[in-house]
Amino acid sequence: MAALWPDLWDWLLRLALLAVLMGWMVGAYNRLVRLRTALVTAWGQIDELLTRRSAALEPMIEALREPMAAEANTVQALEAALLKQQEAARTVRARPSAAEALSAWVLAESELGSPLARVQALVEQHPEVAHTDPVRPLRKQLEELGPRIGYARQGFNEQADAYNEAIQAFPTRLLVGLFRFKPTARV
Repeated sequence: MAALWPDLWDWLLRLALLAVLMGWMVGAYNRLVRLRTALVTAWGQIDELLTRRSAALEPMIEALREPMAAEANTVQALEAALLKQQEAARTVRARPSAAEALSAWVLAESELGSPLARVQALVEQHPEVAHTDPVRPLRKQLEELGPRIGYARQGFNEQADAYNEAIQAFPTRLLVGLFRFKPTARV
């Protein structure tokens, strides 16, 4: 009977260590899931603003086609860049933590900036177009959405940094491969 006690204590100690290890693994996994969920929420805020921007740009493009026929290439470039950005955003929507999709969206977003700025400058040069009913409220809406998108991107980047730091921190990084967590990109 005396020989049974050391075996029992050894077994209990191993069981306690296993319980602590399992508890840590569950806690670390749940933390990573919470951080990834916060990333999804942050992308949702960007996505909502992008949807609103698209809802303003699409009718503005249509309203500018006829009065700016001489600048058709610029308007078409804006339309093509918008379509590319919308497709990239749809890809991100499916997996907001996927670094490849986010990088493609950042590229598409930057490619949208130049034709959008050119069209806005052209509209400014043509007050007869800028002050028409279909264009004026859409321009105002676009002006309001620009800073809001920037602010939402900043919020996403903060969440991405927190997520990336968590998956790089020791000992959590030991679980990253096991649960297939991957670093994300900043936008």
